[in-house]
Amino acid sequence: MDVVYSPSQTLHHALELDGGQLVLSWESPIRAVRIAERLADSHAIVEPDRFDRELAEQIHDRDYVEFLRTCWDRWVAEGRGATQAMGFTWPATGLRDVRPDSLDGQLGYYSFAADCSVGPDTWNSAAVSAAAAHTAARLVAERTERRSDQSPAAFALCRPPGHHAGPRQFGGYCYLNNAAIAAQALRNRGLGRVAVLDIDYHHGNGTQSIFYRRADVAFCSIHADPLQEYPYFAGFADETGEDDGVGHTLNLPLPLGTGPSEWMATLDRALGWVRDHEPEALVVSVGVDTFENDPISTFKLPTAVYPTIGTRLTSLDLPTVLVMEGGYATEELADNVAGLLQGFESFG
Repeated sequence: MDVVYSPSQTLHHALELDGGQLVLSWESPIRAVRIAERLADSHAIVEPDRFDRELAEQIHDRDYVEFLRTCWDRWVAEGRGATQAMGFTWPATGLRDVRPDSLDGQLGYYSFAADCSVGPDTWNSAAVSAAAAHTAARLVAERTERRSDQSPAAFALCRPPGHHAGPRQFGGYCYLNNAAIAAQALRNRGLGRVAVLDIDYHHGNGTQSIFYRRADVAFCSIHADPLQEYPYFAGFADETGEDDGVGHTLNLPLPLGTGPSEWMATLDRALGWVRDHEPEALVVSVGVDTFENDPISTFKLPTAVYPTIGTRLTSLDLPTVLVMEGGYATEELADNVAGLLQGFESFG
C-alpha cells in the first residue's frame, strides 16, 4: 500500500482556545512526522500531485477556497504582525447569515469554532494535504481500472485533517475536507456510488454536510455522543440525509468511555450498512483518537485492537482510500496507525 505524504504538510501549526487559554493546537506537526517515520521502512512514500483547485471547488464553495488562499496575506497587509488570524464573532443562533466585507468578520463567517487559526503556512499545508487525498484516490482509481484481482488501497497521510471542514467553514483543526475530496475524485474517475466511513472519535460534521443531499456518496460515522462531545451540534442518530440523500447518512453515536467490544460491534453494524448501499469504492476517515490514552478523547480502544479494525475493513472487498484524521496520543499514534494498516494489508 502506498503512503501519500509530503513534509510540507508539517509547516502549519494552529492556535486553539483550550481550557480558557490560547495554546498551540493538539493537532501538532509531530503527529505526521512520527507516522511517516514509522511507515517509511515498510511502505513506499509517494509525493502528492499538485493541488487541484477545481476539484476542491466541487466540494467547497469557491469564495471559501479563495478566502483560505488569501487570508494570511490579507492579515499581514492589515499590519497584524506575527500573530495568527482567528475569528472572534460567529453568525450564531439569532444572527443573520451574511458575509461581511472585513477580514475579522470573514474569519467568523468562514469558521465555526475557536479551535484553529490561520497562519503563514496554513494554506500551503492544507492544500498539500488535500492533494495527498486526491493522489491516493487517483492511485486507487487507476489500479481499479486495470482490474487487478485484489481490491487496491492507498493511505493519504493527511495533515492537517479534514473531516470537520464543511462547504464553507473550517474548524476542528480542519480546513479542506480531504475525505470528501477523495470521494469526489473517485466519482470523477467513473466509479459509481462511493461510501465514506468515518471512524474518528469525533463526528465528521463537515463530510456529512457536504454529502447530506446526495445519493451518490453514502456517509456513515461512528463517534462520541454529540450531546456530550465535540462538535456538539451534529452527528445525532436522526440525521439520515435530505432530498436525494435521504437514507444515505447513518450516524452511530456512542457513550463516552465506550470500550472495544461495543465499538467493534458498532463497526460491524456500520460495515453492514455500507455493504447494503453497494458502493464501488470506499473512503475511510481514519481517526485513532479512539485510543484509550488519547488526551482529548474518552473511548477505550487499546493498541492491540487496531489491526483487527483494519482487517474488518477489508471485509467489504472494495477499492479503498484511507485518509488520516485525528489521534493525539503522540507516543502511541504511529503504532496505532501502523497496526490498522497492517491489519488491512494482511487480508487486503
